[in-house]
Amino acid sequence: MHHTHADLVLTGGPVHTTDAARTRATTVAVTGDRITAVGHDEVRELIGPRTEVVDLAGRLLIPGFQDAHVHPVTAGLELALCDLTGLPDTEATVAAVRAYADANPDRDWITGGGWSMEAFDNGAPTRQQLDTAVPDRPAYLVNRDHHGAWANSRALALAGVTTRTPDPADGRIERDERGEPTGLLQEGAMDLVARHTPRSTTADRLDALLRAQSLLHSYGITAWQDAIIGSYGSMDDVSDAYLAADRDGTLTARVAGALWWDRERGGEQIPELVARRRELSGRNFRARTVKIMQDGVAETGTAALLTPYLDACGCATSNTGTSFVDPAALRRHVTELDALGFQTHFHALGDRAVREALDAVEAARAANGRTDTRPHLAHLQIVHPDDIPRFRALGATANIQPLWAAHEPQMDELTIPFLGGERAALQYPFGALLRSGATVAAGSDWPVSSPDPLHGIHTAVNRVAPGGEGPVFLPGQRISLTDALAAYTAGSAYVNHLDDTGTIRAGALADLVILDRDPYAAPAEEIAEARVLATYVGGRRVHGD
Repeated sequence: MHHTHADLVLTGGPVHTTDAARTRATTVAVTGDRITAVGHDEVRELIGPRTEVVDLAGRLLIPGFQDAHVHPVTAGLELALCDLTGLPDTEATVAAVRAYADANPDRDWITGGGWSMEAFDNGAPTRQQLDTAVPDRPAYLVNRDHHGAWANSRALALAGVTTRTPDPADGRIERDERGEPTGLLQEGAMDLVARHTPRSTTADRLDALLRAQSLLHSYGITAWQDAIIGSYGSMDDVSDAYLAADRDGTLTARVAGALWWDRERGGEQIPELVARRRELSGRNFRARTVKIMQDGVAETGTAALLTPYLDACGCATSNTGTSFVDPAALRRHVTELDALGFQTHFHALGDRAVREALDAVEAARAANGRTDTRPHLAHLQIVHPDDIPRFRALGATANIQPLWAAHEPQMDELTIPFLGGERAALQYPFGALLRSGATVAAGSDWPVSSPDPLHGIHTAVNRVAPGGEGPVFLPGQRISLTDALAAYTAGSAYVNHLDDTGTIRAGALADLVILDRDPYAAPAEEIAEARVLATYVGGRRVHGD
């Protein structure tokens, strides 16, 4: 045993290392920002007069969680606006908007979001409903998945959205039987109104980042991949907030940034992405990934499918969803990005989008050989069985968002009927991906869903949401607690190119989390009851007493 005294010793385990052998220890020593020893009583020899000793008292020590797909600055901004997250029905949602508007009479616009589609008949709120809450000012509220928005009559009028306004190529204005806009805007149509809303400032974005970081640390998250760096429609570029926080030392998390691929442009933007990668390279923040949104979401009929959606009567429609980037062009662009050393991060929900993304990775591998770019596909709501083994074969990571793999109204009322039973049975195939040998990472897509990894782990293991009742959602796709923990630690660390993190081993960075209990010692149905007591990044406590 090396006898230099440690700065920090955590003892009285258990310690879940997430190493390949899934070994357990009881004591971990940290010197500086790195783990210097992992073991049992022999590690206690490193305790000196200045060593901080933390008694785990039977609580579980694990590697820091990492979120492989998240939008913290956007979430932090929304927390300061009209937050409609979790409201159960139309009445409660409209009342919350009215209360926020009444409490903020000086705001020229009422903005925010988080409303749920299942809170409204057919998942579709109307401008008239929003007019009752905000009759005197424009209002624009994004739904919880950020693929649709709700606008009132004043906002539509100010933006000039009328019966004569054409749908954009990448979106849809929902209309009534007279052709009048209903107030619901899908995908690219959101920007028709959003571009008129007040823009955030650099100071706003920095405050939002630090607000979000504090919350993420409280959930044990020590690193993440921000899935949109750059301007997307009316969304402001958040890179200035990251750079400012990285410079002044307030960015305590390790952050990989995914540069936004403008789907209205082509390969001419690649030199700009190269320049941005060079500019956005700091101590704790680096942007070496390109994010490509290949399709939309199933609830709005914009997820790209191999065969058509069904209508409410169960008959096939003419709609197969939207591929935002032409598949042939996608293969060319990904091949060029891969040759330049970029990681690609795909938004791919539907089975056609998944196949198109895998085809692009395959083209890049064929042209460039196998390099360490670590492409990953996020969301993976529907994966055709033929494409499951391609993840392992191509070295493409499956980036899962487990909280969505459960029965809830949005799934049962707005998704399954329009997919049909056979295709609905292919949703969120976590178990099949792991059994095929795929590398699996995990994330939340916050603010779309909760950023709490323990809730995600609970859902991945049980295929029932925390606090949920009723049937298990596709029980054959459940995964073990060990595999779920690995996805949120070592798997996401791999995606984030943070190879010195994700496991508890000598030489690794001391990114660690103490839970208030050992979930292995209780029934799987109780996983979500666990709480984070302390979070360390590089041996420094960033959350907890």
